Amino acid sequence: MSYYTWRPYVSVAKRRAKALKQMQKLRKKGKKIEPVEIDGRTITRSFWGKAWCNHLESFSDFSNRLPRGRTYARNGSVCHLKILPGKIKAIVSGSKLYNVSINIKPLKESVWKSIKKQCSGKIGSMLELLQGKLSDYVMGIVTERKSGLMPLPGEIKLGCNCPDWATMCKHVAAVLYGIGNRLDTQPELLFVLRGVDASELISGNLEMTITDASAAAKTIADDKLADIFGADIDLDITGQSAPATKTHKKRFSRQAKPLRKKKKPIVRAQTGKAKTKASNTKKLLRIRPTGKSVARLRKQLKLSVAQFAKRLGVSSASIYRWEKISERLKLQNNTLLKLARLQQQANRK
Repeated sequence: MSYYTWRPYVSVAKRRAKALKQMQKLRKKGKKIEPVEIDGRTITRSFWGKAWCNHLESFSDFSNRLPRGRTYARNGSVCHLKILPGKIKAIVSGSKLYNVSINIKPLKESVWKSIKKQCSGKIGSMLELLQGKLSDYVMGIVTERKSGLMPLPGEIKLGCNCPDWATMCKHVAAVLYGIGNRLDTQPELLFVLRGVDASELISGNLEMTITDASAAAKTIADDKLADIFGADIDLDITGQSAPATKTHKKRFSRQAKPLRKKKKPIVRAQTGKAKTKASNTKKLLRIRPTGKSVARLRKQLKLSVAQFAKRLGVSSASIYRWEKISERLKLQNNTLLKLARLQQQANRK
């Protein structure tokens, strides 16, 4: 007689239908349910979502266990996922509903200060930051394996109330992929999770922009005031307007001078050489390299990661990150041009 029997197989469709009913009951009780919904097989599509998954997969502690959760994440088994400061709470549908809790230590203050210092003046706006439209240099800093925004394995504590003895069961793994998917649409949650304020990365830029805008407005007011009112404004050494003389008062009564229209810039037709150069540039920009093709090119040129990064004008961290990505890389035009020229160089050898 066997002391252990396998539970009967339940199809994914039946499990999902059962989980949906239980989620509806929780909604009626007032609980806000936030399911992870993945369209197709691609779990993450954005810079931040991919950066999260690539980071976790780069550690051998996780790489062997994470694949178990991909199917669960894709088939909609993560019924609820909530990201809070330092913790993730989730409900995953298996043979029954399981509660998953993941605690993540806040980002060390010294690491955060280092990131802010290195990114100072290099991020234009909050929208640019959250959309991941950053230079390779900044991308390399924020996704750096040991000193970036992503947590290290030792900073992550995993928990699930399923009977699986493994620390990372398939339910936990599904939630970790679910986090990557959630960062696609809500990248600001990564900063919430790590306990840091994203606006601090661009506060220096904003302050500089406001100051420059104020100075520009003052300059415009001083320079254009005479044109607008038909009066000459004298400025003393301190920059303040001097009292108007009788002559000035007389001129105030005159009709305001009409503002001069700006001349349209003359667009010159391109010469034959310029057209050829532009055509060649367009052809070079058509290349769509993958991580494998970048690694193959670097080895073909017999360059180290540091040498290759220097040729492209990017950081070594960017090269390491690119070579781990299996899909096509989204690179800036100047980087694509440099890659294309290096490929031409390799082909000549």
